[in-house]
Amino acid sequence: MENGGTGIGGMRTDRLGLLLDQFDRAREMAEVRLTGLTDEEYLWEPAPGCWSIRPRGEATTPRAFGPGEWVLDLGAADIPASEYAEVARQVADGMSVEKVAEDWSVSVERVEEVLAHTGPVEPDRTPVTTIAWRLGHLHHGFAGHWEWAFGERRQDPKRMVDFSPSAATALERFWESVDRWRRAVGTVTQEQLDTIGFSQYPYGSDPDEPYAAVLWGANLEFIHHMAEIALLRDLWQARAA
Repeated sequence: MENGGTGIGGMRTDRLGLLLDQFDRAREMAEVRLTGLTDEEYLWEPAPGCWSIRPRGEATTPRAFGPGEWVLDLGAADIPASEYAEVARQVADGMSVEKVAEDWSVSVERVEEVLAHTGPVEPDRTPVTTIAWRLGHLHHGFAGHWEWAFGERRQDPKRMVDFSPSAATALERFWESVDRWRRAVGTVTQEQLDTIGFSQYPYGSDPDEPYAAVLWGANLEFIHHMAEIALLRDLWQARAA
């Protein structure tokens, strides 16, 4: 077994083992669900105003990013209503208002507005996204999380992934990045799991959390986006009907 740990019936029951087992099983299911993905399906926009990947000159969102010809849509900086409670928790746990503002690319005044909010929280009006966007979002996240935990901790994650309109190319690059991250995570020690700031990933709360919590969040991110991609594939198949 990687990195020690105890097991029952071949399954590890230590903290890292449980996290890795959950991720590995989710990855297996995701790879099966992505088999046969075509370029047309990958770029399909099921509703007006979708976020996707686009040629740089055709970007429709104010903060679309990427180092190459194709960029990933990203809207104006703000804190979505669904994150108000998390922002309040972070500040209560000791994170400065200035750090929260930096993480969300908003002003200190905007964070203070969120903290002062006492009424009901309206549901977020999040954009519909394409499979290409979901994969690109995950890809730059895994690339960046590897860089800022195991790499040189200097590259901007938003500059690390060359987005492609080819589904086959995107998937090949994606799985390479995911597997590099997974191999590195498999070497993490129990002490590193408890280390606050072991990951210095610049977009989020990683520097303020133990690495075990960061890995838990990475699993959640992977699982929920892959479930959304699976649903988009189902809708693509059913669109004619």
